[in-house]
Amino acid sequence: MADLIQPKVLKGFRDFLPQDEIFRTELQEKLTQTYRSYGFVPIDTPVLEYTEILLRKSNGETEKQVFRFEDNGGRDVAMRFDLTVPFARYTAEHREELYFPFKRYHIAKVWRGEKPQAGRYREFVQCDFDTVGSDSATADFETLSLMKAALKSIGVENITIRVNHRGIFNRFLSNINAADKSDDVLRIVDKLAKVGEEEVLKELTEVTGSSDSAQKILGYIKPLSSWDETLSHIESLAGGEAEDSKRMKEIYGMMKASGIEKTFVLDPSITRGLDYYTGVVYETFLNDLPSIGSVCSGGRYDNLAGLYMKDRVPGVGASIGLDRLIAGLNELGLVPVKGSYLDAEIFNTEAELSVHYQKVAGLLRENGVSVEVFPDTVKMNRQYNVTEKKGMKWGVLISKEQALQEKLTLKNLKTREQFADISVSEAVKLIKG
Repeated sequence: MADLIQPKVLKGFRDFLPQDEIFRTELQEKLTQTYRSYGFVPIDTPVLEYTEILLRKSNGETEKQVFRFEDNGGRDVAMRFDLTVPFARYTAEHREELYFPFKRYHIAKVWRGEKPQAGRYREFVQCDFDTVGSDSATADFETLSLMKAALKSIGVENITIRVNHRGIFNRFLSNINAADKSDDVLRIVDKLAKVGEEEVLKELTEVTGSSDSAQKILGYIKPLSSWDETLSHIESLAGGEAEDSKRMKEIYGMMKASGIEKTFVLDPSITRGLDYYTGVVYETFLNDLPSIGSVCSGGRYDNLAGLYMKDRVPGVGASIGLDRLIAGLNELGLVPVKGSYLDAEIFNTEAELSVHYQKVAGLLRENGVSVEVFPDTVKMNRQYNVTEKKGMKWGVLISKEQALQEKLTLKNLKTREQFADISVSEAVKLIKG
């Protein structure tokens, strides 16, 4: 026994019990249907990419988080840390086979070697959707609209989506002579909710070399009472109206026309720290648990595909962080317990009825009932215990006499109510409600 290996998983990685995986799978199925309703189609890309593909447009923090190694062929490879950069490579590699604008969704695992914490893991699922080949307010708005619709489809409606435009911010930084520090400034501002205003002010002063510039940046990133007022304020600080601020006005007009504008806030502190964003950016927060962080984020990345091809292909997209979202829902007590996909269990009380049990199970399935036969003739307490863990509502009991008459007893396992000597068709009606 001394040679037994202790079963354990790596820090930041997890196993999922059936009740957890069922919930995750159902969320993914609902999201998939919503993505498709907006015209998005599925793709897939490899887990491993050449490191130069993933890290060519990244900062030092990203490089620290990537799982990177040399494979058996001596190639420098890394595991994808998001689904956007692989999609940029995919677009360049398959551009002759695609049509533009091209709208894709991709639901898959990604890996980051960052410090595990509440709602943040080293292996997690992202639920991405992107549009490439269109640099329009329509594509930007559709992304924001789909973010709201997708979360609504899985029962998450009490949210705030915070929106900003990197172009306006960059113009503002040029106005205060801090454009050469923009990458550092964006990353510092992106940490505002996490580290607080005092720490951000300190870091901005260090980066810009000026407390005055740092104060101006803090003044810029504070939202005012309305979208229009905030936009007017930051537009003025950035030097006046330009294409970027016009884009934000157009997007907001579409929001109001669609009646969804109350979900969205123009927040100049939202910058998205990744380097590849160039236009509109956004993050989504649960109003009842903002501390969990953004559960859906993204933005416009007009130059990303240009790293791998000469033609400029504009793009915009978003990603729902499924695991962080579920962690938040768990904390709010909004995750239902469901141990199986079954509607009913046929209890095995008579070994000689095993053939008949399968006959009844087949008839129930033909009528849209998900059912299984308990495989062993064991004590009823054990059968009930297993069925209870699976969380199903109905139990089917069949005696020898009932088998001869093509009858059965249907039991509601939640209320203990029984319907004796009924037919299969009657049972179907009761089960399907």
